[in-house]
Amino acid sequence: MTQQRNTGDAHESYTPDDFDNPPAGPVGVHRGSRSLAIRLIPYVVVLVVAALMGLLAWGLFSGSINNLKLPWSSADSSQSSSTAASSAASSSAAESSSSSAESSSSASDDASSSASSEPSDSESASASASESSSAAQSVNKATSIRVINGTGTSGYAARKKTVLTQAGYSNVVAGNPSGTLPSSSVVWYQNETDKATAENVASSLGISAVSQASSISAPVVVVLMN
Repeated sequence: MTQQRNTGDAHESYTPDDFDNPPAGPVGVHRGSRSLAIRLIPYVVVLVVAALMGLLAWGLFSGSINNLKLPWSSADSSQSSSTAASSAASSSAAESSSSSAESSSSASDDASSSASSEPSDSESASASASESSSAAQSVNKATSIRVINGTGTSGYAARKKTVLTQAGYSNVVAGNPSGTLPSSSVVWYQNETDKATAENVASSLGISAVSQASSISAPVVVVLMN
């Protein structure tokens, strides 16, 4: 079928082609009709952005944004808490070592004081022992002792001589009185060095009176009276 195209005053006949029978829909730069979901996407995006902006503004004004835990903030807080725990452990260890050092120092001081007190005790014991030994050494059982019988009982001085000999005295002589006698039994000694010996002799014979006398015939004289 031929069509006629009006070009000015002339009419020209040509064969129909694709341009003379276009398709039903838009072709080329023209778009087809979009669906409802696609057309709603821009509105949804605007609403979401508006909601986020409102939430951000509310958090800034109310201060709640400071309590917001972000994924990267958990690692920081964990690191901070671990650092704080390490610091606390270090200070606890330092305090423990300081307490241990103080305990060791006080124990050393106690040991030192105990050690220093022990020599004092030993020195006291040695001093007491030396005093005792000095006292024991001052009793000279080899000293010349004369036993005078003033009782009138025959052989009484000889019996007391035996007592002193059994007590360890080696130089004892029994004799009779010559001169003034005391009223009661007594042990005389010449010098201060003989005092301990005279006291020991009096204790061995059961005599309570001990006195110094310069004019006696022996270093220690025992006068036996009734």
